[in-house]
Amino acid sequence: MAEFVKAQIKGDKVVVFLKPSCPYCVLAKDVLSKYKFKSGHLELIDISGRSDMGSIQEYLQQITGARTVPRVFIGEQCIGGGSDVEGLDRSGKLEGMLQAIGSLQ
Repeated sequence: MAEFVKAQIKGDKVVVFLKPSCPYCVLAKDVLSKYKFKSGHLELIDISGRSDMGSIQEYLQQITGARTVPRVFIGEQCIGGGSDVEGLDRSGKLEGMLQAIGSLQ
């Protein structure tokens, strides 16, 4: 499981582990959708319905301190969940973070 998660998290990508039915996941997706990402630099990974969903969440707990979704990674750093993304967007910090890893057009 660790391999699957590690393979997704890259230095120049934004990766969101989510479940479509979760309101905070929708919030994170909506905030991120306002930005113009280079092709392939925003990855939304739906873990709902996967047989290994529990193990993925256990591993996310180990590396980020929380097993809740969404878990949002900017590059290799986890910045938290939906309200964290929204807060960074509102404060104007999110765009700089996205530019710093080279994920925006």
